[in-house]
Amino acid sequence: MATAAAYAYLTPEEYLAFERKADIKHEYCNGQLFAMSGASRAHNLISLNIAGELRAQLKGSSCEVYMSDMRVLVDAARAYRYPDVVVACDAPRFEDDVFDTLLNPTVIVEVLSPSTAARDRGEKFAEYAHLVSLREYVLVAQKAVRVEHYLRQGTQWVSRECRHLDDVLQLMSINCALPLRDIYEKVKVPMSPKM
Repeated sequence: MATAAAYAYLTPEEYLAFERKADIKHEYCNGQLFAMSGASRAHNLISLNIAGELRAQLKGSSCEVYMSDMRVLVDAARAYRYPDVVVACDAPRFEDDVFDTLLNPTVIVEVLSPSTAARDRGEKFAEYAHLVSLREYVLVAQKAVRVEHYLRQGTQWVSRECRHLDDVLQLMSINCALPLRDIYEKVKVPMSPKM
């Protein structure tokens, strides 16, 4: 099998064919591949805590919760991304009959790391904003208690930040409430003083 480095530029079709056979995950943007590195213990715990809480709260609803192996296509940006947690509601749609590339996420959660934080806040958020189905975008720090929540209201994104374990992240589009204490369960982070 050819490696990704053998290609100067990949079409979306070439990327999918390559990615579905690859041993590691790659994100794709405008013909370029970006290898995904492994995640830290804190990153894994936070992702699983969020996905677990969402799954429990959405049980019996029309929503489905996916973790980091569900690819999301952002067609307008010519990008394929692997969010840490994704929720899709009301008949999830997929790119093809392999069912590994979601087209209509409702909520996307990214757990920040030093190497991805700027891209998650900037480039990826700008891409995800093109998804008509997307209602909420959440960024979760792993080295501090900090959750950035963006809610789409019409054509605007309204932001709110939670910085204390007693705070509760309200995901309005899916009617879920996530206490930060549950998001950060078993994760060692410095505590922020209450103001």
